[in-house]
Amino acid sequence: MKAGFSQLLLDWYHRGHRALPWRGVADPYRIWVSEIMLQQTRAQTVIPYYERFLKRFATVEALAAAAEPDVLALWSGLGYYSRARNLRRAARQVVEGGGFPREYAGLRALPGIGDYTAAAIASIAFGLPHAVLDGNVLRVVARVENDAADIGAARTRERFRGIAQEWLDARHPGPFDPGGFNQALMELGATVCLPRKPLCLVCPVADRCRGREAGTVDRLPVKLRKTAPVRIEGVLLVVRHRGRVLLRQRDAAARRMAGFWDLPSPEDLPEARLGKHLGAIRHTITHHHYTLAVQSAAVDAAGPEFGWFRPAELSGIPLSTTARKALQVAGML
Repeated sequence: MKAGFSQLLLDWYHRGHRALPWRGVADPYRIWVSEIMLQQTRAQTVIPYYERFLKRFATVEALAAAAEPDVLALWSGLGYYSRARNLRRAARQVVEGGGFPREYAGLRALPGIGDYTAAAIASIAFGLPHAVLDGNVLRVVARVENDAADIGAARTRERFRGIAQEWLDARHPGPFDPGGFNQALMELGATVCLPRKPLCLVCPVADRCRGREAGTVDRLPVKLRKTAPVRIEGVLLVVRHRGRVLLRQRDAAARRMAGFWDLPSPEDLPEARLGKHLGAIRHTITHHHYTLAVQSAAVDAAGPEFGWFRPAELSGIPLSTTARKALQVAGML
């Protein structure tokens, strides 16, 4: 089954797949940037960020030499900002080390690169036989194997990684292409073996899928450990003066989004004079669900952590996603 499965999957992938800007690229830097951006983020969302980022930082040397606020400004809106900070840190290590490590262990040792990203770079850039394991691959493995084990458990994930590795190792006619196989497996999960309503009728490996045979596809994969959602309400203030808006910079030592610029809350400006309600935004970070009212306000003075910005200047600073959404509601973006 393994060799036949691998060949069916590769043949399907080579007949046609999504035209994404990081496909067909052998440069480890570009592959690395794309894989970091794709963590927790849909491909269509990533595309414009990826293109802008590489236009500004075309090489790992350019990224290594960049100031952190400049990197964060281009990442603004993509979320999970520790990814950007680790990307810059790792770029400096790569440059200091004379180039990208060409083996899995060296890649895995770089800041922000875990098992999945190391396997992706190793296989796609250097042709090394390391299977990737992301959410899409976990779903495909669970269904093809008809395995109802909890994918939230480390033991299950390691076993599924071993299954994906067995599929990759199964030799097939023609040149061996670990990167192509990994991309094909991820593409299957992203476009056919969907979380809801999988497209089994057009799946290239449907005849090899034990879950489809057993009628359990809609119940797989199983993830038992769920964190209860936390719902949070708040208010963001839009303070305008002579075409500029007031923003508050997070402390450099803050645990989350250090150095980013936010709209202030009423707690940040206790003497603010509140104006009209402008709307509301919703924002989700993992299991935290925010509902934030957007309200105009006026102030006579603000502290040193505040700054005034014109709309044209906002693209050049690291701006929080909630501030970006609220300023869109206020008509300033």
